This record gives sequence, C-alpha cells and structure tokens, in this order.
Amino acid sequence: MAEPQQALSRTFPVKPKLRAKSKKPSKTPESKYWSSFKSNTIPKLISSVTSISFSPAIPHHFAASYSTSLTLFNSQTLEPVKSISSFKDVVSSTSFRSDGLLIAASDHSGLVQVFDVKTRTALRKLRGHTRPVRLVRYPRSDNLHLFSGGDDAVVKYWDVASESAVVEFRGHKDYVRCGDGSPASSELFATGSYDHTVKVWDVRVSNSDPSMEVNHGKPVEDVIFLPSGGLIATAGGNSVKIWDVIGGGKLLYSMENHNKTVTSVCVGKIGRDGGENSEEYRVLSVGLDGYMKVFDYSKFKITHSMRFPAPLLSIGFSPDCATRAIGTSGGVIFAGKRKVKGDVESGLRVFPSLGLVAEPQKRVLRPSYFRYFHRSQGEKPSEGDYLISKPKKVKMAEHDKLLKKFRHKDAFVSALSGKNPENVVAVMEELVARKKLLKCVANLDTEELGLLLAFLHRHSTVPRYAGLLMGLTKKVVQMRAEDIIASDILKAHIRNLKRSVEEEVRIQQSLQEIQGIISPLLRIAGRR
Repeated sequence: MAEPQQALSRTFPVKPKLRAKSKKPSKTPESKYWSSFKSNTIPKLISSVTSISFSPAIPHHFAASYSTSLTLFNSQTLEPVKSISSFKDVVSSTSFRSDGLLIAASDHSGLVQVFDVKTRTALRKLRGHTRPVRLVRYPRSDNLHLFSGGDDAVVKYWDVASESAVVEFRGHKDYVRCGDGSPASSELFATGSYDHTVKVWDVRVSNSDPSMEVNHGKPVEDVIFLPSGGLIATAGGNSVKIWDVIGGGKLLYSMENHNKTVTSVCVGKIGRDGGENSEEYRVLSVGLDGYMKVFDYSKFKITHSMRFPAPLLSIGFSPDCATRAIGTSGGVIFAGKRKVKGDVESGLRVFPSLGLVAEPQKRVLRPSYFRYFHRSQGEKPSEGDYLISKPKKVKMAEHDKLLKKFRHKDAFVSALSGKNPENVVAVMEELVARKKLLKCVANLDTEELGLLLAFLHRHSTVPRYAGLLMGLTKKVVQMRAEDIIASDILKAHIRNLKRSVEEEVRIQQSLQEIQGIISPLLRIAGRR
C-alpha cells in the first residue's frame, strides 16, 4: 500500500503564467518630462499669434502679439495681465529687455516702439524703416540698444535713448524675418532673411559687411543662438540646421523631421528633476504641420514629439523651465504649465495675490461615488496577470457599409467615385449575385451614368475585368440609349469607349498576325 500513496503525493512542476505586456512603448525619462507640461488653451484671440517672448525677470510673464494688440500673460495662472492696443498696424515681433522692465514691439507700419511694462506707456518710437518691420530684439545684456529688420531688407542697430540708428546693415537681398543676439557678446547678433541666408553682424566693425554668412537653402523663418554662443540654429522649409559659428559657419547637422514649413524655434532647458538629462538644453521647433519637436543637438536626435490641432507659428519657453507657450494661426495659445515637485510634496500652491496657499486634500473614494466603481482601470498589469485585449474592429469601406444596409445604388455610386477599380468590380460582382446590377444601372441619373461610362472606358479592355465589363457595356448602351442620345457629355463618353474598344481589337488582330508568323518558325526550330 505504500507505493500507491507515494504516487499520489508526487508533485508536478507548473508552468509560470505569461507576463502581460503593454502595447504602448515605454516612454523615456525625457519624453515623460516634456509630456508633464499640462496643456491649457488660452481663449481664442482675434487673429494668428505672430510672436511669443518670455520676460527674463521673475516671475517670467510672457507677451503674445496678435493683430494690432500685445498682451502680457501671467506665467503662473496663464491669465492676461495687461494689454497694449495703441498700434496702428499688425504687431509682428516683441522682445523684453534683460531686466524685464521694458518691452519693444514692431508692427507692419514700419514703427518700432518701446513700452514700460508697468504703465504700458510708449517711451520711445523708432522711425527709420520704410516697409513692415518683422524683427526687433534687445541684446542679451545691453539695455541701451536694440536691433531691428524688416521687408526693406535693412537691419538697423538703434540707440534707444536718442531714438537714432547707430549702424545700418544692407547685406540682405530680401525680406529680413528673424534674428537673435549672441549670449557671448552684446555687439554680435544674427539675422535671417528670405534670400536663404543668415548673416552674423558685429557692430564694432566699421563697414557693413557681415562677419559670417551661411546659406540655409530655403527662406529663413527663424534663427537663434544656442546658449554656448558658438552655435546657431536656423529654421526654414521643413528643416532645422545647426551651424558652427566658431568654425566659420560649418554645417553640423540638418534635422528634417517636419512635414511642412518650420515657423519658429527656441531653446528649452530640462529642469533639475528631469532625470539624467537635467540641466541640459534642447532646441524646440514648431511648424505648419502642427508638430512640436524637441531636438537634442548634442546627440543630433529627436527626443520628443507632440502634435497640436492647428498650424503653429510661434513658441516660447520660460527661463525657469516651468511654462511653455505655443501660438497658432487660428488665434489660440497652447500654454503648458509644469508642476514643480517641491510645491506638490509640500501641498502648497503659489498665488500672485495670496502667496502660498494650501491645496485642498483629495476626497477618499467611497462606494457611494461613481468613480469608486471605475478605480484601478488605468493601472498597468503586473507579473502573473492575464491581459485580455479587445478584438480590433475591422474598418469597413463606405460601399461595404452601404451594401450591408442594402442600399445598392448608393454603394455602386460610392465605389465608382473612388479610385480603386478592384473595389468597383467587386461591388459589381456582389450586385450580380444579388441580381441588382441592372436595376442600379437603370436608376442612375445623368451624372452617375457619366461616372459609369468613364469607368468602362478606362477599364473595359483590361484582361482581368473584360469578361464582366464588356457584357455590362452592351447592357448599358441598350438600356440607356435614349439618355445617351439626349446628352452631349454621355455621347463623348460613348465615343471614347468606342475608340478604346476599336484600338483593343486592332491590337488583338496584330497579335494574332504575329502569332501566325512565329508559330511555324517555332515548329521548325523544335524539329531541329
């Protein structure tokens, strides 16, 4: 009796359960960082947002220009703070002074104005451009000068106090659209033009020749100096290119990940809590394809991509790495605000008027709440869990949906309106099986009958479809003879169809003649 008991008590190994795998690829730490900016939509403005610039001074408010207005927004609450509407034409560009107390703005009337941020008073008006001004910038650390450029292809370096141009640069041959000051020197700045070139100017040089020039290959929409001062990034066409200024304008890399024109670029910095890549700089680009791309120019690769539901025209990133603002052609600003870990952990929130205010605690879910029954649905599967996935729905074409509803004529017309002859022939075969094809042909109006005759003209001589289509052609001509005689358009289709059939018959006769010549020769060659 001992042997059966031993057999019953024997254990058998059990195979471990399959580990559930998530369908979505895991995000990198940097991609998680850029995705952590909670997107907020600022109410629709009057027209497209042409420029966005952040104040270098805390709390880093940002200015957005649209139509004939310039509005300052709070970077914490994303609410409008002040608005300047004293412009006579469309505002094209804005720039804060290094201390954040003044802001310069240009418009299409050719005027450059300097405003006091607190009082919104126009302190200086710089006149000198004869065409719309597209660019105005303060140097990084110079509070006494600024430079501007416009459609007159002239770049001017201004003494703000005296409202006079110190130097004029006339090297560009087309509209000057963008520019940026060098972080290494206040006397050095770059401008980009629709003549495909980016020129670096030095105001200390007496002549008006550029210190360096590079050819982007497309009309230049934006140009920025990278933080080191030795590199510049240019945007134009569907590409962003990195150039070595110290190396004499050597092209280092060309990023061509956008599908349409790149309209604006800026420098973004990863915060201290960004993981192993914290405190590193990235180039952020936006384009008319609605995408924002994050480019790591140290490794020459795209690290993150985000799509928006409108063409993008401008982008700005706050110096404290907490706010990102993107302007669109539809007058909408997509502002992203990122939570700071210190504020979240301490349960405190900063309000401009109230200071630090404790955030309300989240309510504990109870069985009386609707959300109680939906808890844990977003959790990721762990080891030992079985993953049950829903079957994928098969997308049906429009004609298949109509056939399913027994709308035979509509399905036939929908297939004829498409560009795939295989779908049309498949629908015809299905209607033949249902004995509805001739009825559909009889109910077609003149325009729909024209679609059918045009299809028969193109594909009736194709060997794959000839067996079905030639028989259908005879039926169509017999059934709709009166309609064809009454319409000149249908007559033209019939003439084209007749011409193609005659041409096919002629080709087949020529092939038979050639076959008759070759067959005896092949027999003689086979005997040898």
